[in-house]
Amino acid sequence: MADIARETLETDVLIVGAGPAGLSCALRLAQLIKAHNEKSATPQLSSENIYLLEKASEIGAHCLSGAVLDPRALRELVPDFETQDAPLESPVTGDAVYFFTERGQWKFPVNPPFLRNHGHYVVSVNKLAKWLGEWVERAGVSVFAGFAGMEVLYDGARVAGVRTDDKGVDRDGKPKANFQPGYDLHAKVTVFAEGPRGSLTKQLVARLGLDKGRNPQVYAVGVKELWEIPAGRLSKGQVIHTAGWPLTSRQFGGGFIYALSQTLLSVGLVAGLDYEDPRFDAHNAFQQFKTHPWVRKLLDGGQMVRYGAKAIPEGGYFSIPSAATDGALIVGDSAGFLNSQRLKGIHLAMKTGMQAAETIFEALLKNDFSATTLAGFETRWRNSWVNEELWKVRNYHQGFERGFWRGALNGGLQFITGGRGLHARYPVRAGHERMKHLAEVAGAEYARAKSDGHLTFDKLSDVYHSGTHHEEDQPCHLRVTDFDICNHRCTVEYGNPCQYFCPAAVYEMEENPDRSGKHLKINASNCVHCKTCDIADPYQIITWVCPEGGGGPHYDGL
Repeated sequence: MADIARETLETDVLIVGAGPAGLSCALRLAQLIKAHNEKSATPQLSSENIYLLEKASEIGAHCLSGAVLDPRALRELVPDFETQDAPLESPVTGDAVYFFTERGQWKFPVNPPFLRNHGHYVVSVNKLAKWLGEWVERAGVSVFAGFAGMEVLYDGARVAGVRTDDKGVDRDGKPKANFQPGYDLHAKVTVFAEGPRGSLTKQLVARLGLDKGRNPQVYAVGVKELWEIPAGRLSKGQVIHTAGWPLTSRQFGGGFIYALSQTLLSVGLVAGLDYEDPRFDAHNAFQQFKTHPWVRKLLDGGQMVRYGAKAIPEGGYFSIPSAATDGALIVGDSAGFLNSQRLKGIHLAMKTGMQAAETIFEALLKNDFSATTLAGFETRWRNSWVNEELWKVRNYHQGFERGFWRGALNGGLQFITGGRGLHARYPVRAGHERMKHLAEVAGAEYARAKSDGHLTFDKLSDVYHSGTHHEEDQPCHLRVTDFDICNHRCTVEYGNPCQYFCPAAVYEMEENPDRSGKHLKINASNCVHCKTCDIADPYQIITWVCPEGGGGPHYDGL
């Protein structure tokens, strides 16, 4: 609906996404503006001219992570956070790492250094985002929750802002009685902090070639449930990681169990989206994980209360695109600032958000928002502990290209050589390119976990526990460019892996009325916004875009 008259709003800074990166950027910039205005008359700046755009109905609703927080960046942003009612569920009180076989396990006698979490906190990132959001609002930042960014606006090659979603559009794209056109938000600087595989970031990087010379980004998907269990089984603050079953030795990933309290556990599985078997299903593998005797005993008699899933950018240092261009910066998970070895990215998202704020503040003082000035962001992160941390694990995920055991060997060599390993820069392929045809993996029936409604659940039951809600009568936000490929070619070549890799039962192969075969049905209202389909589709013909703002999961407490 590009020909519709739209209201235009002008601002200094537009931040897209209110996760840890976007919130930290907004708060740090507001802090700098306040300090500047108190000691200098010119130029006077205003925190009200920082616009924070969030597609969820409220800040934090779409935020999901494990999560064990390294507080390094938080301590820089809010030095006295521990006395400011920060939502820290528990300090980490103990670590353990296990290797699982199908029926047994053995505990590592010594935890790998990168999985030692002394001084860190078990947190709910949903609660952390809400808390940061309160700080941001008190600082005077203009927050727009329930508005999704749909299109990047340009002035020539310069990023000029973002267009928000049209509200009140039916499934055929026609205005309904409650139609409200989106806004054109024009900004001197736009910060993309959308989280992993951001839809606008994807447009921006492709249009401007910001990933030239970089490795392709590779991803994992994390599937997680929140469990209430009887007290006395795990100590509050206990952090457990697992390797091995139910993942094969050809797969990257593992399980995690974090004790938020004596009775509340975060339980989940992370699986690389660079697997070979098109029948692999991360949600199914997670349900299997819970049937392991050790995990079953831990959860027995408990109750699952929440569910969610999220993609995780695992490519590391060499996959980070040029994060500064004319009028724009890319921060946090959107740029791939995540340490896949430590399975941690919140502190890196916060720090890069803060560094973006410091760069923007300088640009505001100079009234210069060119790529040259904004490149100060690249200088900042490369001269900080962000670079130091990511450089040491620059080849980590790539070392698992040929499976777990070679990856473990590569990881050991990289630890000894400061991140180098056998090669200065390991080769890597995009995850979807590693998926094999059905004929190459055909064999025994793929193991599927049975849903019992107590320990294990089907996808629809879990989606219910994600709090997901979308307006049903709206255009499908999962855009497939060629259904003929899905209904015919993919059926033969890959067996329609979308029906497996989606952790929310969005994609379904439905029988044709004339019994002539099956066709793809998209249950878009189930979507939990994990972006797995956009990443793992072997033909790359699925594009995830934001649905109408305010829709999606509600990750309360996750």
